[in-house]
Amino acid sequence: MSSLEIGLATLGAMVVLVYAGLWVPIALMLCSYVGVWLIKGSPLLAGKLLALAASETISSYFFGVVPLFVLMGFLVSVTGMGRDAYDVAAQLCRRLKGGLGVSTVAANAIFAAITGISIASAAVFTRIAVPEMVRHGYTKQFSVGVVAGSSVLGMLIPPSLLLILYGLLTEQSVGDLFIAGVIPGLLLAAIFAGGVIAMAYFWPSFIGSDLTPDEEHDLSSREMLTKGLPIAVLILLVLGGIYAGAFTPIEAGAVGCLGAILIGLWRRALTFSNFWDVLTDTGLVTASVCFLIIAAQMYSRMLALSGVPNEFGAFVANADIGYWGIIIAYVLLVVAMGTILDSSSIMLILVPLMLPVLQPLGVDLVWFGIVTVIAVEIGLLTPPFGISVFVIQSTLDDDSISLGDIFRGAAPFALMMAVVLILVLAFPSLATLPLGR
Repeated sequence: MSSLEIGLATLGAMVVLVYAGLWVPIALMLCSYVGVWLIKGSPLLAGKLLALAASETISSYFFGVVPLFVLMGFLVSVTGMGRDAYDVAAQLCRRLKGGLGVSTVAANAIFAAITGISIASAAVFTRIAVPEMVRHGYTKQFSVGVVAGSSVLGMLIPPSLLLILYGLLTEQSVGDLFIAGVIPGLLLAAIFAGGVIAMAYFWPSFIGSDLTPDEEHDLSSREMLTKGLPIAVLILLVLGGIYAGAFTPIEAGAVGCLGAILIGLWRRALTFSNFWDVLTDTGLVTASVCFLIIAAQMYSRMLALSGVPNEFGAFVANADIGYWGIIIAYVLLVVAMGTILDSSSIMLILVPLMLPVLQPLGVDLVWFGIVTVIAVEIGLLTPPFGISVFVIQSTLDDDSISLGDIFRGAAPFALMMAVVLILVLAFPSLATLPLGR
């Protein structure tokens, strides 16, 4: 077999293994090792090449941003700042029709500006928002749907772990990616909020029967300040420091962790017991992300050795489908893969394959990263595999809400995300304008 045939065979084997239920990083590593072995003819050399890829990946200075932002996200969650963000948002939106749905979107946007983890948002607001909305007359289907939809804001509004992963894979500035995600992220949040209000007026049977403006969430100015100030200070500290150039994204993660710890101690919400749980959870998530990135680098090295990316690029060029043909085909492929794979796996598989194709076309890789993340986000809400939906189901304490109910509730928000994706494709300046491009 030629190197190209070996590369294609390992790609096919990987798809089979993933469909068979093997964890994606294991499938990537296994196929990478076997592929390099067959190409080079030596299992020892294959092991050494892949070990080198792993060590170079994990020793990268820029990788330090992952555990820091994961730690900060868990600290924000455990100290109750997520609940406070919801209370403040509910107070601000209480006079709107469908106000609790809008406040859930707003609170998720605030929470996303600190955590960068959609799973954390889904878990926190399932416990906080769903019971409140159901109590105020919203349907269970919509209540879980709005939490599922708005939780994905954590993947786009900076800091975002998915943008960090994309930056590591493409060697793009994580800071530039964060800045580029601000306008699309806020636009998505605004469209979600507008969609909730529109559904409250024109589709009340989907949302619920009692959608009159809520008067119960009446916080005093002092309570608003007490609940809103800590998370506002943390957002200003982290994102303000990055945008002002005071420190790098990695340093911002460290400063944010320290700030979250101090706020937790000041609020007396951070104890030794829950801090230990936070450290343990951070270690588990970081180890999983490390494993994913190492597997992706091994996969990229094997693909490069096989010549598959070059042949794929030549095929696309000769197919003469043009610049937009390539971009649209890629977006459709990402959305389709979202029905069977999680977000990180989609990025790990497709980005290394597409990078050699895109670079000769002069594609702005920062804009392309935002497009990729939005397309991947749609997959978080689509059956049969939508990780946010599964997190919500596992967090719910209500057997009357089925997995299908959550998917149906999230469907309008997936459509709204598709609208934002089209807008970012049609108007790249939505992502690149803050960078002066």
